[in-house]
Amino acid sequence: MKRINAGLIGFGNVGSGIIKILRDRKALLSEKTGLEISIKKVCDQDIVSKRNVSLDKAMLTRDARALINDPQIDILIELIGGIHPAKEFIIEALRKGKHVVTANKALLALHGQELFTEAADRGKSIYFEASVGAGIPIIKSLREGLVANRFNGILGIVNGTSNYILSSMSKNNCSFQEALKAARIKGFAEKDPTLDIEGMDSAHKLILLTYLAFGRFVELKDVFIEGISRISLADVNYAKEMGFEIKLLAIAKKEGSDLEIRVHPTLIPQDHLLSSVDGVFNAIYVSSDLAGNLLFYGPGAGQLSAASAVVSDLVDLTQDIKAGFFRPTLKIVADKTVKKIRKIDDFESRYYIRFMARDLSGVLARISGVLAKFGISIASVTQKERSKTQLVPIVMLIHEAREKNMREALSIIDRLEAIKEKSVAIRMEEA
Repeated sequence: MKRINAGLIGFGNVGSGIIKILRDRKALLSEKTGLEISIKKVCDQDIVSKRNVSLDKAMLTRDARALINDPQIDILIELIGGIHPAKEFIIEALRKGKHVVTANKALLALHGQELFTEAADRGKSIYFEASVGAGIPIIKSLREGLVANRFNGILGIVNGTSNYILSSMSKNNCSFQEALKAARIKGFAEKDPTLDIEGMDSAHKLILLTYLAFGRFVELKDVFIEGISRISLADVNYAKEMGFEIKLLAIAKKEGSDLEIRVHPTLIPQDHLLSSVDGVFNAIYVSSDLAGNLLFYGPGAGQLSAASAVVSDLVDLTQDIKAGFFRPTLKIVADKTVKKIRKIDDFESRYYIRFMARDLSGVLARISGVLAKFGISIASVTQKERSKTQLVPIVMLIHEAREKNMREALSIIDRLEAIKEKSVAIRMEEA
């Protein structure tokens, strides 16, 4: 039986999971592929600490180029994350005639076009199923399973840390900081969770989903990004009272000939499929013209979930190698109905707004007057009980309004003497 050798850079949690799967499912994979898939060498800066799998010490190295320069290695698996030196390792591997499997969403979001071009020029492939949604097969589904479809939009909960925090606030009636602390204790949040809670991780994944669905590789600067750190327990509870849940959504959708690409906290109805996605689970809601509306759901992290996606990529590549067949990394056709990326100022949305005001007569009239000057129409307004700070929460739902007008109106309202905290505005999605 022919053996296909892979080299693994990054012997962490997922790397250990890959080795475990290839060992535990060796007979099954061989039966399905007609090949033996083997990890020949493993590179990591730490080759001393114990993992949940054991390796022959001769397989371990701290030198990545020992893998890249090994002519017996057919596929390089990159799991170290970050931009450098991961980018250089991948380029060198491609130039040495190796295919690449990676889970590095940040690198692909920022430099994917360059890397995919390099791969195509070398007659090699880069596979990256584990980069979005861990084991959820969203990459292959968009690229292959839904190949005949045109897409109307994608709404995704693609960051488990943020979803765990918002879910905890909703279910356990706890503050943002309490939920974040619990996420850290359970290992769901990094020591510095900024990339997760401020939406950057979701934005990286959204760039990849946008490319697969709409054929456009957008730059990070074209993605509107807003995190969840200003969401309070009060906002979560007020939203629930009105029949909504708050989720951090990654959104790419067509509006006419424009494409909107944005990441931000969003109010969605409690009967929406995404509203019940709790904890560290991810879900991607895909709207297509032929297959209709689809929901891809599963754990967004975890050793075996992510490792399963990497092994899937390995199997695809081994079949190509076995057949002597080169399949371009991404043969994506641009959606010609999309003419431009819509700027944030031109977005239109319904809004939830919370003001914290002094309990004075005429405050609501002044707020309403400012909104009216910018053509912003109020759908409903609720004045809550006075808070411990002697401030009155005023909660409004706003009919569809232009983002620029909303920002300008809130800037003026926040400067009113009666308003004592910066207003909170959360966009809404109903479908």
